[in-house]
Amino acid sequence: MQLIRTISDLRAALKIERSRGKSIGFVPTMGYLHIGHLTLVKNSQQHCDVSVVSIFVNPTQFAPNEDLAQYPRDLPRDLKLLEEQGCDYVFAPDVNEMYPDGSGKTSIYVDAGELSSILMGALRPHHFRGVATVVSKLFNIVQPDKAFFGEKDYQQLAVIKRMVTDLNQPVDVIGVPTVREPDGLACSSRNSLLSAEDRAAAVILPQAMQLAQVLVDQGERSVASLRQAVVNKLQQEPRGEIEAVDIRDAETLAETAEQLTAPAVLLLTVRFGKTRLIDQHVLRF
Repeated sequence: MQLIRTISDLRAALKIERSRGKSIGFVPTMGYLHIGHLTLVKNSQQHCDVSVVSIFVNPTQFAPNEDLAQYPRDLPRDLKLLEEQGCDYVFAPDVNEMYPDGSGKTSIYVDAGELSSILMGALRPHHFRGVATVVSKLFNIVQPDKAFFGEKDYQQLAVIKRMVTDLNQPVDVIGVPTVREPDGLACSSRNSLLSAEDRAAAVILPQAMQLAQVLVDQGERSVASLRQAVVNKLQQEPRGEIEAVDIRDAETLAETAEQLTAPAVLLLTVRFGKTRLIDQHVLRF
């Protein structure tokens, strides 16, 4: 496994791989890796000849009042996990490499349009602009054949797919099902920021999603009723502060009709202390 710090060195290494006819798989991350990330790497290894993982905590997707400085980082640990997984290249640039003026900002952004202003985008303005911008930069640097993203960040995946389509980027974006802890909580780097009490309380998220699916299996199709049932379930856990409960079209993230007629995605945003957790479940019937 090679650790590469600069854009020029990574481009040179991957140019050699392509000259040998190798396909390139890419997993962009912000580090502090867990089994969910490693599952993305495994998918890359199954689909491509060479796998590249980036580790970069991107400042343009954090607002001034958000937790950029507190975001967990442990590069030696991440490198050990990736080496054990058999990853080929790790791209771990510093901020100055990705944003050369050193400010952690850029004068040109990729605007994700309406998809970036709804749901999580309404709670975190400009977040998806920063995500789309850094992923576009990384796609330009790596030039992968395929890129792998977790479905837990459902809206992010939709934004990246739209970006690739609208900008004619030659990348096949592949969503990988959410990896969960034994108690059902989605794997996330942010879980490490939870206190023991909040970590125990956070299991209410998968429980609420499971309840919604049970109701759909029993024939419930009213969006309002399903949403209220989820809210009621989440409110049973006083440590959780509900920020959003949304039911949207699973393909477009558009608002659904009053009655479900096609699969819809249930999107949860709940804060435990200072840590915001998100999760999703596609309601199928």
